[in-house]
Amino acid sequence: MGWPLAVSAGLMEKRPGALFAALWPLSAGHLAGTFLVLLPFALLLALAEWQRPIQVAASLLVIGFGVFRLLNRRHPRALARIRPSQLSLWSFAIAIAHGAGLMLVPIYLGLCQTLDMDAGHQAAGALIGANLGMAVLVAIVHVAAMVAAGGFLAWLVYRYLGLKLVARSWFNLDASWAVSLILVGAVALAFNLVSWH
Repeated sequence: MGWPLAVSAGLMEKRPGALFAALWPLSAGHLAGTFLVLLPFALLLALAEWQRPIQVAASLLVIGFGVFRLLNRRHPRALARIRPSQLSLWSFAIAIAHGAGLMLVPIYLGLCQTLDMDAGHQAAGALIGANLGMAVLVAIVHVAAMVAAGGFLAWLVYRYLGLKLVARSWFNLDASWAVSLILVGAVALAFNLVSWH
């Protein structure tokens, strides 16, 4: 969600270097927000006897957050204009508000496992649950992918489309994002309830 701010930085300073410079504080804020949500859940894996209740609670949390985002679509007006010096803080807050770490939580809680796993999936599952280092690595890879995709999109819009197209064709993805959270949480909850018995 930070790429429009990178476009804005490039358009305000009228140079592509400002666009790319904006990606660093956006990355830092997003990574910090992801860590804040993700690391406590990664630490909870040590409590193996609580795994099932934690899985159910995480599923309900994802569903609840999806319902909240679906019902509450307003964004504070203060976030409409972000100064370049505030990009890390903005990215951190948005990563928390939009659940950047929450989407990685099901991996750590075993919600993404299938009943018939091949050797590759079993090895990946063992790596994911192995330690805190894996949580850090997954968060860094997530942020790198987010910055690469968002930065490329920001550069394309800045270079070829400009502000007029962005202003005319802007659309809000919050509803589809909220519905996807609800669906993923519901599938994870159903899987846990079925496998519990």
